[in-house]
Amino acid sequence: MNQLQPSDTSTDPRILHARALKSRQTDRSIFNNLITLYSKSNLLSYSLRLFHQIPSPNVVSWTALISAHSNSPLSLHFFLSMLRHPTLPNLRTLSSLFKTCASLPNAFSFGLSLHSLSLKLSLNDNPFCGSALINFYSRFRSPNNAKKVFDEIRDTDEVCYAAMIVGLAQNSRCVDSLSVFADMRCSDVGSTMYSVSGALRAAAELAAMEQCRIIHGHAVVIGLDKNVIVGTALIDGYGKAGIVSDARRVFDENLSVLNSVAWNAMMAGYAQQGDKSSVLDLFRLFEKRRFVADEYSILAVLTALCNAGLVVESEKWIEKMRVDYGLEPGLEHYTCLVCAMGRAGRLDDAERVAMSMPFVPDAAVWRALLSFSALHGEADMALKMGRGLLELDPHDDSAYVITANVLSSAGRWDEVAEIRKTMKDRRVKKEGGRSWIEVKGKVHVFLAGDRKHERVEEIYAKLEELMEECEKLGYVPVWAEMLHDVGAGEKKEALWYHSEKLALAFGLVSGCPPGKALRIVKNLRICRDCHESFKHISRVVNREIIVRDVNRYHRFLNGSCTCGDLW
Repeated sequence: MNQLQPSDTSTDPRILHARALKSRQTDRSIFNNLITLYSKSNLLSYSLRLFHQIPSPNVVSWTALISAHSNSPLSLHFFLSMLRHPTLPNLRTLSSLFKTCASLPNAFSFGLSLHSLSLKLSLNDNPFCGSALINFYSRFRSPNNAKKVFDEIRDTDEVCYAAMIVGLAQNSRCVDSLSVFADMRCSDVGSTMYSVSGALRAAAELAAMEQCRIIHGHAVVIGLDKNVIVGTALIDGYGKAGIVSDARRVFDENLSVLNSVAWNAMMAGYAQQGDKSSVLDLFRLFEKRRFVADEYSILAVLTALCNAGLVVESEKWIEKMRVDYGLEPGLEHYTCLVCAMGRAGRLDDAERVAMSMPFVPDAAVWRALLSFSALHGEADMALKMGRGLLELDPHDDSAYVITANVLSSAGRWDEVAEIRKTMKDRRVKKEGGRSWIEVKGKVHVFLAGDRKHERVEEIYAKLEELMEECEKLGYVPVWAEMLHDVGAGEKKEALWYHSEKLALAFGLVSGCPPGKALRIVKNLRICRDCHESFKHISRVVNREIIVRDVNRYHRFLNGSCTCGDLW
């Protein structure tokens, strides 16, 4: 009797149950409905007790009991009991069980068995069951299987499309997610807040500004732009696309209905730009409106301070998090502090924090320490941090490349050769640079030295022109130290045709409106030569260039970058 009691006694299922007994209504369908009502009222012990009072439970009875215990292993236990009676499942039974398997960390094998059973019962191609199965595979990082299920469903409805769009976005298959969203619209299937927010999540990961705006327009037309889930996704999408002003516009328009998640998304948008003033102003307003700060709110503040290189303030906020907000800093909070210290050149302090925090340093922490050791030319420390990173993952290509680069800068060629040999022996290949730019709603992807684009001749000619103009302004190539043993012509080939430079040149030849910022996303850290050349190119073309690399945003304008050349 210590369970949560229903707040409204008129809908208390125990009252309805008593009335049924008093009137001698013991029909099985009434008991089935009562089981469901008990579960919705969080009175699970009553639902189980009532189930055992049913003389001959049918599939509806079993399904009610299984659904009542969804998100619990008991659901799977009751299902096995049902099969032993024997009673075969229906669509609702399987749908509930797939949902349960998706919520349990060790239920993948059970879910596969359920999928096999659904095939035998010819239930897998039904939208109701299929959408739950798509969600199951997506949760277990198996988007290809989810897509196979989706393609086999008859009469695909808005729920199936939403599950597929969200699932692909969750698994970083962003282009595919947007493609399914486009197919949904072409098929005249209605949009839901889940399909729209899922597509916005995909656009956000791609930093695809035009896609965000297209989906935003669609949300306005169908009346979902004021929905809190869609509104939060729009704020996140515009923020990650680097258009914080648009994110703020959506935020202000929906201020009355937004929850703390949306506020955190808005603060995170400012934080990625290193705009600590806007983050702190918003945080104060957040508290003034009586929202309670959580770990994500504090993380936004720390990210802004980290990107702005403010060490003392970062240390103060770690302490405030404990004392003022009663929150224990997590690994991501400590990572921000480590990065702030590393960026400021306080490498010993950064290492001390990383080794003394109440968490085992993960790859992100080791990589940050390695990167900042390299940035400040500390070869011995870089070697130490590189080894720490490789202990966690012997196949992390960045550990080899960054360590070799800093050692080559110090002229320690024997150690560079040893790292190259180890890399070769372990068959580790450097991850290829990949950049993309969105033009007229279409995302164009470029690899380093890419010559597959249909406008390749124009792109390379434009790039040649840009680099010549940059040299007139004083640009000097930052030769990659790993290229010490190749000729000048090969160095030019290796540096001039990096993926981000190709994406930039395409943006210029493709007719992006004058005065409009060029926005590029890269899967790796932007290299020093590209960073230096982009500062000069921003002067040559007299426009803003925004690059979102794996670490942060870089905004190039009038020959300088907002990162202050530290990233």
